Amino acid sequence: MLEIKNLNYAVIENGAKKNILNDINLTFKDNKIYVITGHNGSGKSTLLKIIMGIAQKTDGQILFNGQDISNISINERAELGISYAFQQPVTFKGLKVKDLLDIATSEKHNLSAMCDILSKVGLCAKDYIDRALDDKLSGGELKRIELAVTLARKGKLNMFDEPEAGIDLWSFENLTALFENLKGATNIIVSHQKRILEIADEIILMSDGKVVLQGNREKVLPKLSINACGRLREVNNG
Repeated sequence: MLEIKNLNYAVIENGAKKNILNDINLTFKDNKIYVITGHNGSGKSTLLKIIMGIAQKTDGQILFNGQDISNISINERAELGISYAFQQPVTFKGLKVKDLLDIATSEKHNLSAMCDILSKVGLCAKDYIDRALDDKLSGGELKRIELAVTLARKGKLNMFDEPEAGIDLWSFENLTALFENLKGATNIIVSHQKRILEIADEIILMSDGKVVLQGNREKVLPKLSINACGRLREVNNG
């Protein structure tokens, strides 16, 4: 279980303090899918980065399975079973897909094992294991490889920042099925997409760095306005 207590995050911008997250209190239970939504700039991605340790909180506390992880390193959090998939996947010069899978999981994978992992994200292992993780891969390919790495790690807490970005050649049905298969862990997804909101056990709506609404999808979805493209359009938290 992940607990966020009185979490705040502020930066100095043009000599003045700017609050990005304001007194966030959340509990994420095991074996559930949580979707955090809200307009750009509401603090969604920042919250995930602070949980992972990529950004450092101003104050507050983060507890993972009862352990205070507020001040430990990214590597230490990863060793505890916490994973983070970026909105824009990073590239690694000189590293191949098979190397990334081995490094991320601290074990060697044979072709059969890599085929099993990559096929879950719609990629053929024979076509990809020797590909370099560079700009010759499309954004969608990099995104799917990152999702595959998260699957392979079998983490206890998985965080995904807009996983639907760049996967236009791979159906939403496959993406949502992937998240359903990860239900043995706690999964936190940042997304604006209705199809992903519909698989959530709980939806958290953020605005201006605050949690303004949370609850099960039956409670929250009717209060969200979704446009014709299936994306969050406006907020009605009354």
